[in-house]
Amino acid sequence: MTNIKKIKPTIILIFGATGDLAKRKLFPAFYNLYLDGRMPEKFKIVALGRADNSDELFRDYVKTNLAEFSRNKITSDEAYQQFAANITYFQYNIDSEDSYSDLKLELDKTDVIFGERANRLFYLSIAPSFIATISNNINKFSLAANPDQDRIIVEKPFGYNKASAVALNELLAQTFQEKQIYRIDHYLGKETVQNILAFRFSNIMFEPLWNSKFIDSVQITVAEEVGVEDRGGFYEGTGALKDMIQNHLLQILTMVAMEAPSSLQADEIRNRKADVLKSIRRITPQEVDHYTVRGQYDAGSINGKSVQGYHTEKGVATDSVTETFVAIKFYLDNARWQDVPFYVRTGKRMQEKQSSIVIQFKEVPHSTFSSGNDALLPNRLIINIQPAMDIRLQFMTKKTGLSLSLKPAEMVFDYFSCSTKSPEAYETLLQDALLGDPTLFMRSDQVEEAWDVVTTIQEAWEADKVSNLHKYHAGSWGPEAADALLARQGHAWISNTYKEVKEKVADGNYI
Repeated sequence: MTNIKKIKPTIILIFGATGDLAKRKLFPAFYNLYLDGRMPEKFKIVALGRADNSDELFRDYVKTNLAEFSRNKITSDEAYQQFAANITYFQYNIDSEDSYSDLKLELDKTDVIFGERANRLFYLSIAPSFIATISNNINKFSLAANPDQDRIIVEKPFGYNKASAVALNELLAQTFQEKQIYRIDHYLGKETVQNILAFRFSNIMFEPLWNSKFIDSVQITVAEEVGVEDRGGFYEGTGALKDMIQNHLLQILTMVAMEAPSSLQADEIRNRKADVLKSIRRITPQEVDHYTVRGQYDAGSINGKSVQGYHTEKGVATDSVTETFVAIKFYLDNARWQDVPFYVRTGKRMQEKQSSIVIQFKEVPHSTFSSGNDALLPNRLIINIQPAMDIRLQFMTKKTGLSLSLKPAEMVFDYFSCSTKSPEAYETLLQDALLGDPTLFMRSDQVEEAWDVVTTIQEAWEADKVSNLHKYHAGSWGPEAADALLARQGHAWISNTYKEVKEKVADGNYI
């Protein structure tokens, strides 16, 4: 296999290596990067955990998990053993200074084996409450003393409001320079999300249309079929606004709305995204009910199977008012997007799993066909992120036959038809972290601006926990109030789900 020679020898330290994220995402990502020849030629993964364990037992544990969660299965035990030989289990106590002292000895010993001082990548796959302890001890024992070689990856949630996010940024800044801090949002590693930049800025045909003169509205949907599952306790203290809107959906919004960067340099792209967040019109406390909808799922049916309501989920209080659905209408106060509504929605226990962006263009100002019997549908550009991964341009065309009648058609770019082995989001992001490329990671000002966007909404809902919490049946597309939010301006949610697309193709409704 061919390694990326330009990556220096690297020590990867995973705090919380026995946790769910490491099991499902991190070790599979590193394994797949290894199989693709995208790991450093010399690397070591130090798996940190509290339990007593051995290298051999932990490597067997990783092997079992790869069989279930890795996109590339273990087809050769020899290849796996070559990968696993680079994994070391390190037992530690998060509050014990002796553990960090021992860890320093482990790192220094590895540097000697590598024959040079290795890069160090610290991955905090732990609860946010432990970040301060780990960061302070990394600083105290000089474990990340080289700002050009050492990096830290921090998982969301990055704070629980703006004040806590600012405090966390200040805390990390005591140990790390901003260029060393990689705040990870796995949505930005998804292939279709990354392709937004390529699609927008490498095709001249779309850029002249990408503004308020031609675009009527934008919709961003991240819907899930699943409920809170076994994360009820966590979700009770979070809710959909903090769990999804503040990070995932606002980051997607910035990709859609940003101005063209002058280069692909990380700070240039992140500057343009920060500009978008700053331009989002802040919703005043008096406007919260007008521009937002929050909901909570009741019992219902999904794919013919009855599912319980949120109140009866494990770890959820019977009188909980935590929102599992949010819809918001945003406006951007800048020249490109003035008066164009950006509708965002996310929810659990929805009718179908779907993440998509819908760009709806304005209607033709005058059409020869406007007096006909056929509906003249607006042009739409739909970017499906998951489970479908495609870009669809919808337009009108003539029906086959002697009469001059219209029908909708689509041109489709389908990722799956081009490649069946698209990398997982974490593979993309971890490779960028190994390379020292922070483009797809959030900068401190982006995080703080994103929290600022939702602050008044968060405060209004915390002050009034009961009113305007709309119930919706599991298996629906959310509460009726979310439909009314769009209907006020003559809009409606465009689902265009994976199932619907397949049905339209089967029925011949789309070319």
